[in-house]
Amino acid sequence: MRLRLTGALAALAFAVAATPAGAAGDLNIFNWGNYTSPELIEKFSKEYDVKVTITDYDSNATALAKVKAGGHGFDIVVPSHSYIPIFVSEGLLLESRPDHLENFKNVSPEWVDVPWDPGRHYSVPWQWGTTGVAVNREDYTGDINTSAIFLDPPDELVGKVNVVPEMEDVMAMALMYVGSESCTTDKAALKKTYDLLMAAKQKWLSMDYGMTDKMSSGDVRASVNWNGSTFRIRLANPTVEYGYPREGYPVWMDSVAILADANNVDNAKLFMNFIMDPENAAMISSFARYANAIVGSDAYMPEDMKTAPEIVVPADLVAAGKFNATCSPEAQKLYTAIWTELTK
Repeated sequence: MRLRLTGALAALAFAVAATPAGAAGDLNIFNWGNYTSPELIEKFSKEYDVKVTITDYDSNATALAKVKAGGHGFDIVVPSHSYIPIFVSEGLLLESRPDHLENFKNVSPEWVDVPWDPGRHYSVPWQWGTTGVAVNREDYTGDINTSAIFLDPPDELVGKVNVVPEMEDVMAMALMYVGSESCTTDKAALKKTYDLLMAAKQKWLSMDYGMTDKMSSGDVRASVNWNGSTFRIRLANPTVEYGYPREGYPVWMDSVAILADANNVDNAKLFMNFIMDPENAAMISSFARYANAIVGSDAYMPEDMKTAPEIVVPADLVAAGKFNATCSPEAQKLYTAIWTELTK
């Protein structure tokens, strides 16, 4: 996932009105920053008389570490697909059986029996998208459908490129650029990737989140970035375009899951069911500008979502998109070693 971190432990609490019997109390959601529609939360709060608090995180690794540490007080977390098996294997998620909820019938069949949560016993779809490159065309008019934008920046972009510090996406893009694949443990490929990243870093401006604002204002001129964030940037700054690296780019899905130590399980299940309603799913997409997996939501979407170049992948680049697998412990250890050096 994948937008600007709006502040650690930022909270959104909404006043509530009279609501159906059997619902009341609290719900604490742990989600990516600037990724949750305030309109959606307000509607849920009023309908069920539930006070909702949103706490932001900026990466999957941050979310996992915080939940593992315990004492967090969260009910819901929204990990990316490749992290769901890790949360499950660590005993951090409740097997909440969302596939038994009333609105589960609205989930598009292609997103039901997924490798990371077969049959959806733990999670329901939130948003899905891609990781590519965003480029300000005032600076560079050449080919942007390549990871060379950040791995071998053209002269026009040297010193102007940001790389979002999401290890899994950046490592996958770099590995695919050198002709390998995500989650490899091949030492030669990893050495080549390490050398490439360390050399490229000398030509970067930063490794930071917050590109929705920073590229909208022109402070950053190119970045590894997520498609929905880039969509929002383009609406504010029409000179920015999104590129799909032909060498390979990550496709991901973030999903809502209930934590094993949640205090408000019933309200969490209500929320799961709520976001699988087509109109409510469209609220999420309309705000964050990513696609969702709910059949019927298109009828409630803004028209520009249906044709946006950040949403509609060019036909000749569809096959280059790959879902990152959940890497083995060995691969995770190797990647973390490279990432630690890169981020020093």
